[in-house]
Amino acid sequence: MNIVCSGYIVRYPLAGQTWHHLQYLLGFARLGHRVTFVEESGWPRSCYDPSRGEMTDDPAYGVAYLAQILRAHGLADDWCYVAADGTAHGLSRAALAVRCREADLYVDLSGMNRSAEVEACRTKVLIDTDPVFTQIGGHRLRSLEWYDALFTFGENVHRPECSMPIGDARWRPTRQPIVLDQWPAAPGDAHAPFTTVMNFNAYGERTHAGRVYGQKDRSFAPFVTLPRQVGEPMEIALNAAPDVCRRLELGGWRLADPLVVTQTPEAYRRYLVGSRAEFSVAKEAYVVTRSGWFSERSAAYLACGRPVIVQDTGFGTVLPVGRGVLAFATPAEAADAIARLRDDYVAHCRAARAVAEEFFDARTLLGALLEASLAECVR
Repeated sequence: MNIVCSGYIVRYPLAGQTWHHLQYLLGFARLGHRVTFVEESGWPRSCYDPSRGEMTDDPAYGVAYLAQILRAHGLADDWCYVAADGTAHGLSRAALAVRCREADLYVDLSGMNRSAEVEACRTKVLIDTDPVFTQIGGHRLRSLEWYDALFTFGENVHRPECSMPIGDARWRPTRQPIVLDQWPAAPGDAHAPFTTVMNFNAYGERTHAGRVYGQKDRSFAPFVTLPRQVGEPMEIALNAAPDVCRRLELGGWRLADPLVVTQTPEAYRRYLVGSRAEFSVAKEAYVVTRSGWFSERSAAYLACGRPVIVQDTGFGTVLPVGRGVLAFATPAEAADAIARLRDDYVAHCRAARAVAEEFFDARTLLGALLEASLAECVR
C-alpha cells in the first residue's frame, strides 16, 4: 500500500513527540508499505526552536532535525514540510501531490495538519491521541465528517463506564504502536530513580457542557510530597513554571532538564533505559472520564523492560494490570505499587517487556489499524 501520514515533528522537534510519530512511519515501512510523511506550518509562529527557546515561523531547526532522523531510518526521500510561505522542504509540492493521488490511505496523527495536497488521498483516517480534548473541539481539527474512519487512544470509548463526550461520532479504539527492535530491553537498576517526562499544563483547561476538563497539574496535586513519603528517588523531566518546580523540589522530586532529555531520540531512549521504572500521572480529563488512555511514553518504558506505575484511566479493561503495569488512583495506592515493585523488581521488568510484546507490537497494531480502516471505508 501507499500510505501518507501527517503529524507534528518539524513544529515540535522534541524526542518524545518524534518517537510517537516514528513508530508509525517505521511500523508501516516494516510491514512493506511505502510511507510518506507530510506536515505543514498550520498557524503563525507555529515552529518551536529549542536552540533559541522561542516560537517562530522559521522551520530551519525542525526541518534539519526531521531530515536527519528520517535519513537515519531509511526514509530520506519520503517527507515534505510546507512552510508558512508555501515553500516545500524535502519533496516538492508537486511530488507530494503525486504521492497523495497515489495513496491508498491517509493517516492523520492528532489532526494537526490541513495540507491542501492530502485532499487527493482516497481514504482518510484520524488517530486521536488526546481523547476528550479532541472530541470537545480543543484542537485545530478538520470536521470529523471529512474522515472516513475515526480512531482514538481513549480505548474505553462507547463503553458504559466511559464518559468521553463523543456526540454522534463513531470511534474505534487504538493504541500507540511500538517498533520493538528500536527499544532493546536491558537489565534494570533497582536503585535508579523513578522517572517520567512531563508537560505540566500543555494548553490549559477546557470547559464543555458546563464541565471543566483539566491537565496534569490537577492530577498531580495529591502526589507532590510522594517522594518524601516513600523514601525513594523520584525524578521528572518537567516543563513547568518556576513556582511549580520549586514546590515539587520541596516535595522531594528531582527535576531534570527536559530539553536535555528530549534533545534527540537517542537521549530520550537513554533516559528511559537509565530509570528504575516510570511513575506518572495522566491528564485529569483522561482520568475522570475513564477514557482508557495509555501513554505512548509509558509504552516505550515497557518496551525497554521498565515497569510503569501510572495513574488509572480505566486502561485495565484492555491491558493487564499488576505485573509490569501497576495502576493507582490515590497516594496510598501509589505508595503500595512502589513497594510491590521494590519487592519483586526483576519479575516486574520481565513482565513489562512481555506486555509491550503482546499488546504494543507495531506489526500487530498497525496491521489491525489498516484492516479496520479499510473495513470502515467499505461500510
